[in-house]
Amino acid sequence: MTRNVFVIGLNSMNADRLKRLRGMDDVEFHQLLTSTQVSDTQEFDIPAMLQEAEDKLDAFEGSIDAIVGYIDFPVSTMLPLLCQKYGTRNSSLESMLKCEHKYWSRKVMAEVIPDHIPKFTAFDPFDDNALSKIGEADLRFPSFVKPIKSSGSRLGFRIDNPEDFQYATEKLRAEIGQISEPFNFVLEQADLPDDIKAVEGHYCMAEQMIGGRQCTVEGYVYDGEVVPYGTVDSIRYPQVLSFFYYLYPSSLPEPVRAKMYEITRTIMDHIGYDNAGFNIEYYWDEIQDKIWLLEINTRIAQSHCDLFEMVDGVSHQQVTIDLGLGRSPDMPKGEGPEEVAAEFFYRVFFNDATVARVPSRAEIEVAAEQVEGTRISSYVAKGMKLSELPEQDAYSYAVASVWMGAQKTSKLLWNYEQVMKKLNYEFTDIVD
Repeated sequence: MTRNVFVIGLNSMNADRLKRLRGMDDVEFHQLLTSTQVSDTQEFDIPAMLQEAEDKLDAFEGSIDAIVGYIDFPVSTMLPLLCQKYGTRNSSLESMLKCEHKYWSRKVMAEVIPDHIPKFTAFDPFDDNALSKIGEADLRFPSFVKPIKSSGSRLGFRIDNPEDFQYATEKLRAEIGQISEPFNFVLEQADLPDDIKAVEGHYCMAEQMIGGRQCTVEGYVYDGEVVPYGTVDSIRYPQVLSFFYYLYPSSLPEPVRAKMYEITRTIMDHIGYDNAGFNIEYYWDEIQDKIWLLEINTRIAQSHCDLFEMVDGVSHQQVTIDLGLGRSPDMPKGEGPEEVAAEFFYRVFFNDATVARVPSRAEIEVAAEQVEGTRISSYVAKGMKLSELPEQDAYSYAVASVWMGAQKTSKLLWNYEQVMKKLNYEFTDIVD
């Protein structure tokens, strides 16, 4: 009997990848909302999206066996609502919000892993006295501020002085409504403690600066058992906060990775998260030999799908689909053709610019052919402003991604340089 899996934001690339997963012979995948609606946009009308999704599900004549997604906001926040309504497996809305609501998440972490989180406080960016109140919470420069709900590194700022804070609050006041308003709709559907209710979607977090070698632990919880299954390094460009590439498997020492797994099991069990995938971002301060937990995401990292497929044999979407169908994930280890794999981000460090030239499809194909198995995604079009790109950090614009594998990391980095020599982007009206 065919089992029907509805995937929020399914596109053609992922549809092909899902067919290569294990144990999918009797599974049929259905798109629920387009990737443009939930990912390639800066407008999130969650009630309208939920209504459209429910209309499609209500009209479907077969069984609804799973509703899944592997995209950040708004998909991660819509899934618990849809799964609850249609009786499919996923973690509860409240457990998801204990991860996604950054203030609530820190409060919960402080209960069981206080030695692995920074000092923190919530603040209202529309409060003219916010900086002094942050100081009263014993937070000093340098610090980091971010919305209580964001995606990627959007609207995150390092603060070294009052001028930095003023710049950050101006940006936050101008742009935070794009996420705070739809996130408030989600918060209204949940049973929240009173102290969390008071910290609405437009609030932000101020945190003690933490750092070190950054990585992401991918994991899942199946019937109460927390299972970390892989660690991916997050390598930044020198002297900036923007990511250069994600590398799998991690090069961190095994005892460090083992300790991160232990922390992961402790916090996810405490939260009560269950029957869904997640990832947790960490720092390892090598000098102090200290592990910091940065944040928890209630989804697998879509950027890592190709990396797991190249190294382990299948995309870790295997985890998402298996859990949605109520079965223990059949995630292999080391069965792929490569020893290491990475997603590289080609970035430009402008405040803004106009795209004057992009590589043609033929040029991209020629570049990818330099290294077998390479995949390239270009995110810009001629004539567009870089500021039109969604989901960007505050310091750069990612104009393309390159996924590739190799037998060792040094070869991987050399291969990337050869591929990029074939890609030519040009920009005008540059604002430095």
